[in-house]
Formats: sequence, structure tokens, C-alpha cells
Amino acid sequence: MRAVVQRVSRARVTVVEGVTERETGAVGLGLVVLVGVDRLDTEEDARWMSEKIAGLRVFEDAAGKMNRDVREAGGAILCISQFTLLGDLRKGRRPSFIDAMAPEPAKALYLRTCELMREGGLEVAEGEFRATMRVEIVNEGPVTLLLDSKGTF
Repeated sequence: MRAVVQRVSRARVTVVEGVTERETGAVGLGLVVLVGVDRLDTEEDARWMSEKIAGLRVFEDAAGKMNRDVREAGGAILCISQFTLLGDLRKGRRPSFIDAMAPEPAKALYLRTCELMREGGLEVAEGEFRATMRVEIVNEGPVTLLLDSKGTF
């Protein structure tokens, strides 16, 4: 499982359906988490990812050091599925998505990751799986981190 995590002062996601849009999630201070599910991922990867995200110390304390996690900062999480994080660009210019999990089991693991973060006491807003979305992010810092449950980076 892969994720791009950004510390934000605010963010929102809207689903685009033809000429109409509807907001499915928004947060103020917090983290935007873009999640891609690998074809070999399991419940263990979802658990690792949710715990890692919840514990990231990327918010400043009174001394100005990144020492607080999202809960301590009073923030929330906006979690959005993004299979393109599994795109392989080592050859050619068109990404290969052979390592991405099939949609139905990927959706289940994405939703499980969100559920595990909620079980950990976090407020979690979501995008909509397999929808065309517009994501508006005000990256604070900027702070952007890459996570991979398999430790490939």
C-alpha cells in the first residue's frame, strides 16, 4: 500500500459527474492522504498504513518543532483513493498499472484503512472510490511525505 501524505490547513474533494459537482469530504487543519492499493496488499498493510498515518509527528509544538501528530494538533484526515500511485514508469512514457489491485478488493482495503483510522479516534473524511474527483489542497509548510507498507521507499 502506498500513500502520499500532505499536511494541510484545509482541503476538500468533490466528485465530478458531467457538469455537476458534489463535495464528499473536507477538512480544516489536518492531513490529506492519497492511497493506492497494491495487488499483494492485505489487512496487515491497511493496519500498518493507518497506524503510521495516525502517528506521524508533522505538526509543530509550542517550540516550533514537528513533534505532534494529527490528533494532538486537533486535526482531521481527508483520505482519497488513488490507484495511479501504483503506476510503473520505469519503461516508456505510459504508466503500467499491473501492480494495482483489482477495484473491488482495493476498495475494501481502502475503506478498511479509513475505518482503522476512525477506530483510532481520528475524524476521517473521504473521497469516492473510482469516481472522477477534484481535490483542493492548501499544503501547509509545505510538508509532503511518501509511505509504502512494503518499505520500497
